[in-house]
Amino acid sequence: MIERATTIIETIEYLTIASICPDQTPWNTPVYTAYDDDLNFYWASWVENQHSINIKNNKHVFCVIYDSRSPAGTGEGVYFNGQAESINEKSEISRATDLLTLRAGSSAGKVSKFINGDPRKIFKFVPEACWMNDGTTKNNDYIDIRVKLDLVELKNNLRNSETPC
Repeated sequence: MIERATTIIETIEYLTIASICPDQTPWNTPVYTAYDDDLNFYWASWVENQHSINIKNNKHVFCVIYDSRSPAGTGEGVYFNGQAESINEKSEISRATDLLTLRAGSSAGKVSKFINGDPRKIFKFVPEACWMNDGTTKNNDYIDIRVKLDLVELKNNLRNSETPC
């Protein structure tokens, strides 16, 4: 499963963030993301987007990277529980914009842009736990059972991979 999770993380460029609105309703948002060697995910978002407001109020989020290109009944996803926040340290913003630029193949923006009053911020998600659906079937029907993955093993596998963030 670690190999499949690695492939999904390397291939799918969008992370879907599930957060909670101030009125306690759920909110899902896909964001273009890049990740580092410690499997921290980064994205740029407007500070007034609902998910940005939600993260400011409650850092606990649930994220999914799902391969929606798969035929019906064969899709797989990697699920994460963890903490997200906007980052303000110049060196960390620089690292995140470099990763986003590398993954996108175009500039994510100058670091100063995210420090000096730009309406967007760089956000960071730090996974605390990780799961993957195992593809179990019962009576020829797909059953969505999630199996917890070893986060350290997944990080090591991504570090040793030839595909960058």
